[in-house]
Amino acid sequence: MYYIGIDIGGTNIACGIVDEDCRIVASAKVKTNAPRPYEEILGAIKQSVRAACEQAGIKPSDAECIGIGCPGTCNRESGTVEYSNNLGFVNAPVGRDIEAEFGVKTYLDNDANAAAFGEFVAGAAKGSRNAVVITLGTGVGSGIIIDGKIYSGSNFAGGEIGHTVIVVDGLPCTCGRNGCFEAYSSATGLIRMTSEAAALNPESLTARLIEQDGRVSARTAYKAMKQGDETGKAITERYVKYLACGIANTINIFQPDILCIGGGVCNEGDTLLLPLKKQVAEQIYSKNSAKNTKIVICSLGNEAGIIGAAMLHRG
Repeated sequence: MYYIGIDIGGTNIACGIVDEDCRIVASAKVKTNAPRPYEEILGAIKQSVRAACEQAGIKPSDAECIGIGCPGTCNRESGTVEYSNNLGFVNAPVGRDIEAEFGVKTYLDNDANAAAFGEFVAGAAKGSRNAVVITLGTGVGSGIIIDGKIYSGSNFAGGEIGHTVIVVDGLPCTCGRNGCFEAYSSATGLIRMTSEAAALNPESLTARLIEQDGRVSARTAYKAMKQGDETGKAITERYVKYLACGIANTINIFQPDILCIGGGVCNEGDTLLLPLKKQVAEQIYSKNSAKNTKIVICSLGNEAGIIGAAMLHRG
């Protein structure tokens, strides 16, 4: 038995054929080339499905169902992407159009929800009942699982943890608010902090690494910190302080069994995780509870979105 999972991103559309054990047995990727007309992007989605099925040696109609994870506000009931600024979609009937094209029941949800569900069914959150998954990338993506089901609120736009405020009247966020968790704890936020600190400390190893590499990344400050650079140390400590605040807020609201974090900065492993756990433990309301939320790093990487989309029929 096979399921088709489609992960639509601003750069690529990835499609995978997933078996009953949540393993990807074949996959294909095409360029999104957004922004461009909806019909052209829809054509690319169809192309990815056919390519993945050909690689797996099946027809699309052989699949039990199709699942789509897409950026934006996704109405699961109507199969419509009501709004996606990344793709330029307004009331785009993606789910309905894919179902009509292949004659297979199709499910649609937000891409962060799909990735979170992937971790829930096959990754770091497997075996839990209530879970939160937070991805630290260009922004802060998040997905919430309550009693084994994806939570997205009454208007299908819930779960935007990245757009909760951790610094009142703080830095501007792309959403229009100031002081959002995303502005401080995304990889973009870490890169900004690193650039600012390097400009103020031009003799630091952090500044020299930027000059040597010709760029600043989310790992620059960590690389400098590991070599004893005080500027790198100050940046990473500041970053963890903001990250811990947002995560403690999330735990205080949901009290999940497990909270998973993902994204490139998580490649730092315990260098990030240990100080983060220490600070969160000091801030959560339930600090004296015998059963507190586990904080772990996501395990599926880029496969989470495909697997979660393929399994949306369960969520």
